[in-house]
Amino acid sequence: MSKSFHIETLGCKVNQYESEAIEEMLLEKGFEKKEKNADIYIINTCTVTNMSDRKSRQTIRKAKRENPKAFVAVIGCYSQVKPEEVMEIEGVDVVLGSRNKEKVVEICEEYYKNNVDFNQNKVESFYSGEKIENLNISSQNDMTRAYIKIQDGCNMFCSYCLIPYARGPVSSRNLQEILDEAKRLSQNGYKEIVITGIHVASYGIDLKEDISLIDVLEGISKIENVKRIRLSSMEPRTITEDFLKRILKLEKVCDHFHLSLQSGSDKILKLMNRKYDKKMYLEKVDLIRKYMPNAAITTDIIVGFPSENDDDFLETVDFINQVKFSRVHIFKYSKREGTRAFNFPNQVDGLTKTKRSKKLSEIEHIISNNYLKKQIGNTLSVLFEEKSDIEGFESGYSTNYIRVNVKSDKNLKNKICDVKILDTKNGYLLGKVI
Repeated sequence: MSKSFHIETLGCKVNQYESEAIEEMLLEKGFEKKEKNADIYIINTCTVTNMSDRKSRQTIRKAKRENPKAFVAVIGCYSQVKPEEVMEIEGVDVVLGSRNKEKVVEICEEYYKNNVDFNQNKVESFYSGEKIENLNISSQNDMTRAYIKIQDGCNMFCSYCLIPYARGPVSSRNLQEILDEAKRLSQNGYKEIVITGIHVASYGIDLKEDISLIDVLEGISKIENVKRIRLSSMEPRTITEDFLKRILKLEKVCDHFHLSLQSGSDKILKLMNRKYDKKMYLEKVDLIRKYMPNAAITTDIIVGFPSENDDDFLETVDFINQVKFSRVHIFKYSKREGTRAFNFPNQVDGLTKTKRSKKLSEIEHIISNNYLKKQIGNTLSVLFEEKSDIEGFESGYSTNYIRVNVKSDKNLKNKICDVKILDTKNGYLLGKVI
């Protein structure tokens, strides 16, 4: 019996990391990776919105259409929250959750060794103090930038979000395991390490040691072949003077901070159960710019949250213009059963959400272009990743996470170069290597 597999991944960078770790484990066990008509399909699902649930179900059905005889394993957040619903989808053989994903490898082996007929729900409940699963990576599909998952779970319980139920409480990886993985990745040629997790700011709160996110950054920065360290989405309250001073000493940490905002209205932030207000958020932005004046600050905004009226929305518009983000990711509020906001009064209609989303997109286009124009004349450090869509150009990302294209007759992939910025075009920068 052949042993081929295909993994479909939906959702966030954490899911992508976990899928790549599972892929490595399967390859080590002698399984063959196939893009189509595989013997095993593993669907790593997402449940952040209703659309995510729908895409997860569509992907599961697509796998069975490609190979009706395939063994189908469904893992991830959607299956953690709604395992019975997943089991009802025709063709699903086994369902696992979001914290025991590595067990899918054992199940695949057992299926081929003993030809076991599964059709089982193996989703487990979370418990306090649970250790993070043993997943790690030595190589990734992106040959320049590597992701390292440092923690799982979230204790924030924002009123609109299912993730604490889908991922469980915070569970942090052992620091030495993180450093070993970073060293292994750097030895395999990766120059940039991206720190990721469900709520990276919570790293260490569940560990006995007095340890936090900054200790991870300081540890990785000592690895010689790691040239850049990038942070994924951050809790604004993590930003303190001490945190930034320690980051500046490391030099390798990129000047890009994704500080999730969600709304520019204090009323809405309180309803969302966010743990800050506009005043605190702005203080954190000012702190970053005090120590890193050219830092890119990106964010997320949810439009159409229950009770968001026109005045609340205008507050968000004003706040976005005040902060001058380099980029804003805009989402329409998605009503999620199981969250507190599901039953909130004053739900906003779909047409209003669409209008507000369009308005913010127009503003985002202006402020992001203004940030790009500010880079003209600057010299930015760029890690080149691939050939550009423009013929004869190479493309990569600056430390402040802007795509930069330069004309070159050399292959610059995985090289870090200083680039003088000359112009902007269609959402990216044009420059020359100096």
